[in-house]
Amino acid sequence: MILFAMGLLLVIIQPSTGQFPRVCANTQSLLRKECCPPWDGDGSPCGERSNRGTCQHILLSQAPLGPQFPFSGVDDREDWPSVFYNRTCRCRGNFMGFNCGECKFGFSGRNCTERRLRTRRNIFQLTVSEKDKFLAYLNLAKNIPSKDYVIATGTYAQMNNGSNPMFRNINVYDLFVWMHYYASRDTLLGGSIVWRDIDFAHEAPGFLPWHRAFLLLWEREIQKITGDENFTIPYWDWRDAEDCAICTDEYMGGQHPTNPNLLSPASFFSSWQVICTRSEEYNSQQALCNATSEGPILRNPGNNDKSRTPRLPSSSEVEFCLSLTQYESGSMDKMANYSFRNTLEGFADPRTAISNISQSGLHNALHIYMNGSMSQVQGSANDPIFILHHAFVDSIFERWLRRHRPMLEVYPAANAPIGHNRENYMVPFIPLYRNGEFFTPSRELGYDYEYLQEPALGSFQDFLIPYLEQARQIWPWLVVAAVIGGIVTAVLSGLILACRKKRAGTSPEIQPLLTESEDYNNVSYQSHF
Repeated sequence: MILFAMGLLLVIIQPSTGQFPRVCANTQSLLRKECCPPWDGDGSPCGERSNRGTCQHILLSQAPLGPQFPFSGVDDREDWPSVFYNRTCRCRGNFMGFNCGECKFGFSGRNCTERRLRTRRNIFQLTVSEKDKFLAYLNLAKNIPSKDYVIATGTYAQMNNGSNPMFRNINVYDLFVWMHYYASRDTLLGGSIVWRDIDFAHEAPGFLPWHRAFLLLWEREIQKITGDENFTIPYWDWRDAEDCAICTDEYMGGQHPTNPNLLSPASFFSSWQVICTRSEEYNSQQALCNATSEGPILRNPGNNDKSRTPRLPSSSEVEFCLSLTQYESGSMDKMANYSFRNTLEGFADPRTAISNISQSGLHNALHIYMNGSMSQVQGSANDPIFILHHAFVDSIFERWLRRHRPMLEVYPAANAPIGHNRENYMVPFIPLYRNGEFFTPSRELGYDYEYLQEPALGSFQDFLIPYLEQARQIWPWLVVAAVIGGIVTAVLSGLILACRKKRAGTSPEIQPLLTESEDYNNVSYQSHF
């Protein structure tokens, strides 16, 4: 039945969200530096006739960057997407998309006015049919070409500054693998020289917002190619896991009986081909990944370097990470201490929050533990476990947002590594999204996590935590205020008593006699004042 459904779904090809819109991947658009396609609903650019949006110059952030990338004008991703386009659609209201033809996350309906909240669930809580449907959807995405998007196979300079476009088709699943590669690839400096200390999706403040946007876009593509508007990405809760419980043929593929680095032939994931895994080869050729197949998925969970990652993360490590009050700190990269982002990403010790790049914790620990395609940053999204893993990482991010309730200003506006300031556009998404747009609770983006949903009575402890945290932060001020208030009260009380005694001493014939109790009550009242 599942295979029949997949065969039926293969004929349904819907718009995809990803990198270069097909309608803008041509000489005219590149030379004009404009990507403002018409909306099918009214035929006008950006749906302007229907008041959906207008074609406008992009507004780039002018905030200073950190020192990690000491170059300028050498990488197509700098000031994204201005090397390729400086005019794109700016959508109004709840409209979104490269032509303003879609609804923002969390909205639906013909005019995008209906709020919608979907729930992501634990993969082990899915029924057999729900789980099988999820696996079928993954395989479908691997076999359906993206209708609306293509990938770049050369840099802008290699395209002769737009006069010789270099793009190719790609399937929906690999489109997202390629985007993850493109955001994290090295900078090509010419000859055989590259700059490795650059990443637009990792090792800096944008790590969590970038992957939040990535998952939402991926989730929406599955909804569109399947017609299943209720689809959500499941997550794998790996806290305290002793092994890879999802690494079975029933779920994400078991181990090959004779080659432990390969997947079991009983899983259709064993037939999947990976792309964008040969970074050293691309660097030596000064080329981009062109999505050519590079072999099967590799995975050998648990046979990793134990000195770097001795085990999977624990519940106590996650709880310690959640207790950190600073989203970002210091250099705002993988050397940051006491940073929630850096600790969750895995470059800081999950027991102390001190940076230790010789170890891999939390998020990074899972990638290293899988010991294969997942363990190499640029090609890690080839393994479908990537999606389940990052959905759970996103849920931890969500818990932190709900607990600490940070203002948008908590996200760094300046001096972060290149591409990670609050107002920087995320590489390589078109339509454009700023980092700060996804530093917001998931329910505002239209989704929630099953294990985070508040019960009817709610969890009193979870409800109280944000207020206790705020009280903790202002406690020193309360103490100082109390001390000052006590001193002022004592001085006022002393002055009042002195005045009374003076009056009593100078005019005894006209002063009424105060009882001891009456005098005490009067002083007490003054003290309250």
